[in-house]
Amino acid sequence: MKAVKVEYTVKPEYVETNKANIQKVMEELRGMGDTGILYSTYIKEDGCSFVHFSIHRNAEEPNIIPTLKAFQSFRDQLKAEGLVTPTQSMNLTMVGKSFDL
Repeated sequence: MKAVKVEYTVKPEYVETNKANIQKVMEELRGMGDTGILYSTYIKEDGCSFVHFSIHRNAEEPNIIPTLKAFQSFRDQLKAEGLVTPTQSMNLTMVGKSFDL
């Protein structure tokens, strides 16, 4: 199992666009059925900073999220229009869990 955390901040006027684009990614991923990935996104208290977590059942399988059409559009528009701070990505090693993926 592997996990990845990505954080970034967007312009206040871009928040709703970012949320809508994230929903498109989630819809495409859900439409694929069980991919072995738990993908979730959160917004921090400042209202403009986002945190994405992806937890992958099989650490050996490639991450399919960047291959999704909706993700590619999300990423390209975010870079072109919305970012205040660059994305920071971090690979995480799981110590324990309270659920099975």
